Amino acid sequence: AIIGAVIVGPRKDRYDPQFEDQFLAHSVPFCVLGTFFLWFGWYGFNPGSTGTLHDIKTANTAALVAVNTTLSPCISGIVVFYLRARILPPKRLDVGAFCN
Repeated sequence: AIIGAVIVGPRKDRYDPQFEDQFLAHSVPFCVLGTFFLWFGWYGFNPGSTGTLHDIKTANTAALVAVNTTLSPCISGIVVFYLRARILPPKRLDVGAFCN
């Protein structure tokens, strides 16, 4: 991926101050949809990283990992959403930051 990024380079006029206002956020619904796809994938990867579910101990470990996979992004998103809405400029509800 890094080689492809180096070959392709940044978007045309992306870092030109004259065109700074033309690079606005992308499609917010697609950003949210992509976030849900990634989050769903984490449920296969993170609990699956326990290896097997052959006994109660490993099943409990996988369940704990699944709970952490749920709670961590939820709390992080809520904190970022609050900070962007109340403390950090531009003090707006920022769904893109929530998904990031």
